[in-house]
Amino acid sequence: MRYRTRAGRLRTGPLALIAAAATAAGVMPFVAPVANAAVACTVNYQVTNQWPGGFGASVSIRNQGDAVNNWRLTWTFPDGQRVQQGWNGTFSQSGSVVTVAGPSWAPNLATGAQVSVGFNGQWTNANNAPTDFAINGNRCTGPNVAPSVALTSPTAGQAFQSGQAVSLAATASDSDGTVSKVDFLADGVVVATDTSSPYTGSWSGAGVGDHAITARATDDKGGVTETSQVGIRVLAGQAIQASPTSLSIRQGNTGTFGLSLATAPTGNVTVTVARSAGSSDLTAGPATLTFTPSNWATKQNVTVTSANNGGDLGTATFTASSTGIASATVEVREVDGNASDFEQAFLDQHAKIHDPASGYFRTFSDGLKVPYHSVETLMVEAPDHGHQTTSEAFSYYLWLEASYGRITGDWTSFKKAWASMEKYIIPAKADQPTNDKYDASKPATYAPEHPQMSSYPSQLDSNVPVGRDPIAAELKSAYGNSDIYGMHWLLDVDNTYGFGRCGDGTNTAPAYINTYQRGSSESVWETIPQPSCDTFKHGGPNGFLDLFTKDSSYAKQWKYTNAPDADARAVQVALLAQQWATAQGKASEISSEIEKAAKMGDYLRYAMFDKYFKKIGNCTSPTSCPGGTGKDSAHYLMSWYYAWGGATDTSAGWAWRIGDGASHQGYQNPLAAYALSNVAALKPKSATGQQDWATSLTRQLELLQWLQSADGAIAGGVTNTWNGQYGTPPSGTPTFYGMFYEPHPVWHDPPSNRWFGFQAWQMERTASLYQMTGNAAAKKILDKWVPWAIANTTVGTNGQFQIPSDLEWSGAPDTWNASNPGSNANLRVRVLNFSQDVGIAASYAKTLLNYAAKSGNAQARTVGEGLLTALLAHQDDKGIAVPEERKDYNRFDDVYNSSTGEGPYVPPGWSGTMPNGDQIKPGVSFLGMRSMFKQDPDWPKVQAYLDGGPAPTFTYHRFWAQAEIATAFQLHVELFG
Repeated sequence: MRYRTRAGRLRTGPLALIAAAATAAGVMPFVAPVANAAVACTVNYQVTNQWPGGFGASVSIRNQGDAVNNWRLTWTFPDGQRVQQGWNGTFSQSGSVVTVAGPSWAPNLATGAQVSVGFNGQWTNANNAPTDFAINGNRCTGPNVAPSVALTSPTAGQAFQSGQAVSLAATASDSDGTVSKVDFLADGVVVATDTSSPYTGSWSGAGVGDHAITARATDDKGGVTETSQVGIRVLAGQAIQASPTSLSIRQGNTGTFGLSLATAPTGNVTVTVARSAGSSDLTAGPATLTFTPSNWATKQNVTVTSANNGGDLGTATFTASSTGIASATVEVREVDGNASDFEQAFLDQHAKIHDPASGYFRTFSDGLKVPYHSVETLMVEAPDHGHQTTSEAFSYYLWLEASYGRITGDWTSFKKAWASMEKYIIPAKADQPTNDKYDASKPATYAPEHPQMSSYPSQLDSNVPVGRDPIAAELKSAYGNSDIYGMHWLLDVDNTYGFGRCGDGTNTAPAYINTYQRGSSESVWETIPQPSCDTFKHGGPNGFLDLFTKDSSYAKQWKYTNAPDADARAVQVALLAQQWATAQGKASEISSEIEKAAKMGDYLRYAMFDKYFKKIGNCTSPTSCPGGTGKDSAHYLMSWYYAWGGATDTSAGWAWRIGDGASHQGYQNPLAAYALSNVAALKPKSATGQQDWATSLTRQLELLQWLQSADGAIAGGVTNTWNGQYGTPPSGTPTFYGMFYEPHPVWHDPPSNRWFGFQAWQMERTASLYQMTGNAAAKKILDKWVPWAIANTTVGTNGQFQIPSDLEWSGAPDTWNASNPGSNANLRVRVLNFSQDVGIAASYAKTLLNYAAKSGNAQARTVGEGLLTALLAHQDDKGIAVPEERKDYNRFDDVYNSSTGEGPYVPPGWSGTMPNGDQIKPGVSFLGMRSMFKQDPDWPKVQAYLDGGPAPTFTYHRFWAQAEIATAFQLHVELFG
């Protein structure tokens, strides 16, 4: 399955040098004050003497956690006692609460240190000892654990009528104390509060429109946790809801849409369905539906019939109405009655993805949609939560809407998809404010990567030479500013973690976040979530920075990481859209988006350069490998990432940029390189952009040929920086233009080229290039890859199919000789197991169909069509999906194991908190930093597994996979009619 090998995306990201950029720029970073969020302590309280009405006591405090500055000890007297005088500390009392501040000569408490204070006091009826000792607000039985809270009412998407009270309910608990109150917030404003369980409330007077509801719990020690937002709608009155709201039907056939009411009626409601505009060739029935107070939310289907008269294709609008109720409309379009089953399958899949009831998107107040990684929230693979999203998902969103434009001639949705991408996942000027301070002669300070997480934080080393950035000046000249036009790879769409905008902790969504940062051994189960903009509000005293880099001081900063395969896919889609719109005479409608795709491709060249702009080839130590002075630092491949960042303080005067020396075969996109070097509409504006992409087209195809095994599959990749630290590889390691062969580039847990999906994703692009241009180098690679893949594929009947899943590699390629390439006789691959991964089956089918269309290979077409037909047998109301057993979910409660190197690693002595109060400290588990999963409705299945039960099974609807399937159907229409 996909999760087994995609769990390590972007794991060696830019935080290996973020703090160093300040040094590179010659400024002293801001030093944050020390926070004491993770105190661990014990207290020994003893009454040393007692007499009628009075007593003496001593209190000893031992600090078993991090060092504490300006310590304050508090407790609450249970029987109304009063302190009269104290020593070795400054005493004060308010009501029953006593506070003792550290004395001026000893205000701090080092790790392991112990201090004692004493006092004389008064008592009356009883003199029981206090039990709630705390240092600086943190219980001495351990760090204060924030409460957990879940909003149970309203539910996502629920509708209410204007004037109707919105019922509010939540559950809340506190593992180390009590819940003081639960606030209910609407659009960030408290509208109800309850101080006892069950926690309920009511919101009256909600205005018509969309609203965001959250619940916020506060515990007895001031810990606060707020839920993610739940979106509701307030309607002017009762309303009819339609799903889907658009429908495409082959002429002579039928289709259906569903109707329901938005809110419960007080009596029966009769809804009339009639054509309100458009062609009389389209009719609908039944003409009336009845909804009752018990079935109002259950969809009742309406069947639309297209007349089989061979006339012009028509459209019609059907309106569902009832007296005094807001009506609903459904747009229905006829398509050619001779259209293939796959064209209809595309239109059906497109409608399911866009059906609000499916849950693939979050729609924001501006009307733009952001796709979730998956409909389901309990999801851990490359993202660590289903309602995050990736640049990958946005690139597939573009592809879905470009294909819709090809089928229907309507390019509106493609334009909206680009607008959403530009607004929500390409950082705006305000999100990357100090790019104008970037010094291309000093791009960043070197920090080595490490094979094991336990070697982090990584020591910065300004003595290691770095090269010059050769494209910054020409990009600024071409586009008039210093900002990067590229997607950051990961968004928290619902702000589930609570980092907010620029780490400010507000409920701003979406929020830029990051995860992977620590070398090749870090899997998704070992990541520590962090905001992309680190202002030290969360984490430890230095935010999250000192988990990854070691420096004398740290500065508040922003930083983003680009996944080049996603940006390259966006360019690839722009090429298809430009060709399709041109054929329709509508190129001018999307010319602005095509121009922006060329701009994105211009900046994507940062993925062509060594991480520190060092010269390419024969780098075997960080100090001896020289910095580049021009394009000699370019490998011209698609590396695993590029990244950029800088100070949040616009007066601080520094920013940084890096590329990456490691390139994975699965990220190469020769079709995007072709588009940016050969298609006039996609020509970059920069002085050397088109030339660089022309070089890249040749270099990428050479890499794929060099990595092709004797069997046909494509091996891992290449690196200019062995082990991420310009190390010396084993003797005899083959080279490609002086770079070293790496069987599993970038990450090793699990091995990065183990997943068949990277084969299918990459070869789809190569096959598309071949189909479009007849490129001979692409054909040579496909002629060998396709027979290997087909030999390991089975397509049966009734939806039965299996494709390769995990691959095992042995041997190595021959050292590259461009004039006389070797045969790679010793480089072999073995298929270990098989799967029914629906998304990759669609990717693979695209490869076969593109290859078949150009070469005439009948077997490739048969297998490709067979896979698409098999997918149609796995339809449900949300798309196409199959059940998946998730044995890897036993890692939810793993803690770091020094002998195996597995589990989340937190350096000794480091502690911090997530926005919801989850502790980050040595020994924390994946779940310990993500307690929100315990509130997920699917969590009981995982908990049962952790308790010794069977591995849970889920049927996931990943956005990228559903879009991949839809666009595979459209590709068949494009190639074969």
